[in-house]
Amino acid sequence: MIREELTPKQIVQELDKYIVGQKEAKKAVAIALRNRWRRQRLPEELRDEVIPKNILMIGPTGVGKTEIARRLANLVGAPFIKVEATKFTEVGYVGRDVESIIRELAEASFKMVKAEKMEEVQEKARKLAEEKVLDYLVPRKIRRYGTLESFEEEESPAREKFRQMLREGQLDDKTVEIDVEEKPVSVIGGVIAPGMEDIENQLRDLFSSLTPSRRKRRKVTVKEALKILQQQEAEKLIDMDEVASEAIYRAENFGIVFIDEIDKVTGKSSGSSPDVSREGVQRDLLPIVEGTTVSTKYGPIKTDHILFIAAGAFHLSKPSDLIPELQGRFPIRVELQPLTKEDFVKILTQPKNALIKQYKALMETEGVQIEFTDDAIETIAEIAEEVNEKTENIGARRLHTILERIMEDYSFEAPDLKGQYIIIDEKVVRQKLENVIQSEDLTRYIL
Repeated sequence: MIREELTPKQIVQELDKYIVGQKEAKKAVAIALRNRWRRQRLPEELRDEVIPKNILMIGPTGVGKTEIARRLANLVGAPFIKVEATKFTEVGYVGRDVESIIRELAEASFKMVKAEKMEEVQEKARKLAEEKVLDYLVPRKIRRYGTLESFEEEESPAREKFRQMLREGQLDDKTVEIDVEEKPVSVIGGVIAPGMEDIENQLRDLFSSLTPSRRKRRKVTVKEALKILQQQEAEKLIDMDEVASEAIYRAENFGIVFIDEIDKVTGKSSGSSPDVSREGVQRDLLPIVEGTTVSTKYGPIKTDHILFIAAGAFHLSKPSDLIPELQGRFPIRVELQPLTKEDFVKILTQPKNALIKQYKALMETEGVQIEFTDDAIETIAEIAEEVNEKTENIGARRLHTILERIMEDYSFEAPDLKGQYIIIDEKVVRQKLENVIQSEDLTRYIL
């Protein structure tokens, strides 16, 4: 079930493992998350009155806005989707309509619940799959009573022997012919106009329910057969209606929607402007954020208690350019700070998924040991900050381009460097990035 018993401090500590700095943003999302846990403990009549306080994150690209929202959802096991506001158009225009956001959330929630339920029945499914594989390897004897047929109850010694070998993995590479359920191929596809994907999905579901599933004989290894049959048996053991109702409950009460690039739909609309649909997107988003009911293939979903986190750089516009009603629906404003040299040093070394750790692990697969000295890391951070100031500020993404440039030759020659221990120091870093540092104009193109 949803792991929401974390305290705000614990949530921030968990986020610190992956995201450097941005204390204010982490604090805001931690409080929002804890409030959902508190709401679940209120009396029912009061629970419906408490709506989530949606968050608007303001800050340049590459400072961790999306990462905060994604890690937050992973932390509590909540259904989560990230969408770009620029992908949606006003009703009446060709393109995606905003209700598809909630349908995507329902889909994410359904997959999450189904995966959990499948995990619960894996043990039982494994035993059933084992029996089916044994039926193919050592068919049971059939007893006939007139017109009646039944399988022998007693296990034959040969079957027991094969079961033992199967469990020990001795039969893994043997080939067996099994019946596999084949889902019917959809006749729908590529004929629906853009923006009508939901109708396409509904038609596809309708045709697949009308067309019976076929069985096909396949030759596979015993190991593969066990996997296929275990999956099939697990699907039969779970109640899809129960999964759908649980998915809707989770999406309604714990769902998190991250709307990126919200600043790109703040253009003022004018009669002849090609951007006429920008403000229309905001007006269409309004009922979803305020609270409405959206029909999905799993059932209707009320959006009143879904947490919306919007984010944008707001370089060319201000949050006050959003329509007033939408501004009012994002009461918590959090400004994320641009990253400094010190932040870059931490990003390179501290998080669990730090870039330097990633490169080291990648090179180790080729038998090459890579070591970055402290002065090399300092220099990389310094250059990243400098290039961000001189050209576009793309935040931590600048580190990807710089490190890729430093590692380019090593990555290319790695298979020939097997068993070597390579130290990357300040001298190597400056040598690799020499051209970039010297020419400001060149930096625009290379990084």
